[in-house]
Amino acid sequence: MNAEARGGRSAQLKHTGLRPGWTTGACATAATTAAYTALLTGDFPDPVTITLPKGQTPAFALAVEELTAGPVEAVATAGVVKDAGDDPDVTHGALVRSTVRRLPPGSGVVFRAGPGVGTVTLPGLPLDVGEPAVNPVPRRLMREHVERVAAEHGGTGDVEITVSVDHGEEIARSTWNGRLGILGGLSILGTTGVVVPYSCSAWIDSIRRGVDVARAAGLAHVAGCTGSTSERTVVSEYGLPDIALLDMGDFAGAVLKYVRRHPVPRLTICGGFAKLSKLAAGHLDLHSARSQVDKPFLAELARTGGANEELASRIATANTGLEALRLCEAAGVPLGDLVAARARDEALSVLRGAPVEVDVICIDRAGVVVGRG
Repeated sequence: MNAEARGGRSAQLKHTGLRPGWTTGACATAATTAAYTALLTGDFPDPVTITLPKGQTPAFALAVEELTAGPVEAVATAGVVKDAGDDPDVTHGALVRSTVRRLPPGSGVVFRAGPGVGTVTLPGLPLDVGEPAVNPVPRRLMREHVERVAAEHGGTGDVEITVSVDHGEEIARSTWNGRLGILGGLSILGTTGVVVPYSCSAWIDSIRRGVDVARAAGLAHVAGCTGSTSERTVVSEYGLPDIALLDMGDFAGAVLKYVRRHPVPRLTICGGFAKLSKLAAGHLDLHSARSQVDKPFLAELARTGGANEELASRIATANTGLEALRLCEAAGVPLGDLVAARARDEALSVLRGAPVEVDVICIDRAGVVVGRG
């Protein structure tokens, strides 16, 4: 029996019975691939197949195909309707478009925000102020697919990609984009290209099953991970097998309460700095709809690590948790370690003396370890 059949992250998803979907980043990559292919060949591939970071090769039907021969140059637009699977995603059913036009050789790939895609206006995000809100992994995916299409059809790979989402500005009102300084529309997101569906009851049940399987296999060490990046981190750090990985997602409390009743000798909790700062502040549900990064709390923690009042004030008014972390890194204040240590204390308080050794690892968006506790 392989690990997937027995336990681990993929078995958790299978156990929920929920259908996964595709991120806006995957949809934008598919639309870009189809548009650039049409620009070079005159024909849109439909369906268009792309390769995601973990090797999946989904095919997307095109909802829009437009090839326009302008007075100077041709422009191609393709559109894909996002299918979020069984996840209650506000962007489910949204039409994601990509318009591609050639640029002079040596220009590289340039991204633009079309209607319905936001622009970054505040620091603290993984994109510079003024950039379109197309996150780093979707950008990388689109660049990689542009390179493949160029190699196959004799292009240079120098293109301007304008991503848009029909009614995106309206949909964005149901997100936290405005508070983060992303104005004018949605963000194009996704680190794996796959939307993992979350039914609270189904996912919590899958976490319990994962713990049960690990215990039955005699494992002494399991890890609760908030996502695929943190999963890679704990595998790199500890060499844990797939069966030891619990896809915790936002449900830190579910992991801790179940492990309290069904102890495992060692539990590692690994996740993004901002999410684990919520655990450090006492939140057991880390979802953005139910808990927020408490910047004044981070400022107080930073004071215990040597931050002066000027720095503490800047942290308390930071745009994001990542900005607060970077401010502290520049000042030599170990905020990442302080958050990890406080998160560990909160985890131990939930465990209530259960015989479980706990450590916490905080990472940034790139998977770099920024705190240990």
